[in-house]
Amino acid sequence: MLLAIDAGNTNIVFALVGDDGAIRTRWRITTDPRRTADEYAVWLVQLLALEGFSKADVTGVIIGTVVPRALHNLEVLASKYFGVEPLVAGQGAAAWGVDLDVAEPATVGADRVLNAIAGHALHEGDLVVIDFGTATTFDVVDYSGAYKGGIIAPGINLSLDALVSAAAKLPKVAIEAPETASVIGRTTETQMHIGIYWGYVAMMEGLVARMKAEIGRPVTVIATGGLATLFDHHTGIFDAIESDLTIQGLSMLYRRSVGAAH
Repeated sequence: MLLAIDAGNTNIVFALVGDDGAIRTRWRITTDPRRTADEYAVWLVQLLALEGFSKADVTGVIIGTVVPRALHNLEVLASKYFGVEPLVAGQGAAAWGVDLDVAEPATVGADRVLNAIAGHALHEGDLVVIDFGTATTFDVVDYSGAYKGGIIAPGINLSLDALVSAAAKLPKVAIEAPETASVIGRTTETQMHIGIYWGYVAMMEGLVARMKAEIGRPVTVIATGGLATLFDHHTGIFDAIESDLTIQGLSMLYRRSVGAAH
């Protein structure tokens, strides 16, 4: 089986993917570039055992990362503890193989290209992929699979943390849908919920409307990332939710890279 590793700014997701492309299980750990391969192994091998797997079940590893300092220890984890040389998304045998039609292709985050690869494989036509992570990204993928660019906005958690840290009297509140659709709050906490939640919905709806108008063709909007389902019932902009889009992109890139090598 394939061990797909998606190293983001906040968390690293490890997913075990079967030969059929189905995700068997996944685990999440806080991103810390100082964490050693040995530390990863102690944690991961125990989790594999809890799910009924062993190190020997892992026959391939692919890593996608937007945290360059985390890469080395993840590569050592693969070679030292699983006995395989990992592929790194976007490098060498795992080159993207898609057109990055932007001014600075080398600066596009691995997660965004992986989402483009998986989104194009799963859905026809032009796409807008919204990924809820540390930042919320909006990516445009055209009908041919080319990555055309997008938008980077502060993630909702980041926005809330900035608001609370900068205003002495504002409390920390949970990120959740307000109890009603009213946008006139009568308490401080309710007003904060409205500002964060409905403000975020309004931002997404406004940006997607502008992107669709600029693209000028029918567009499928895909949402991914941990907070995608939080907004699904309160906006009509999502045509599909693909919770594991980045992991699926890693799996697809791995199969294509291995296939090309044989």
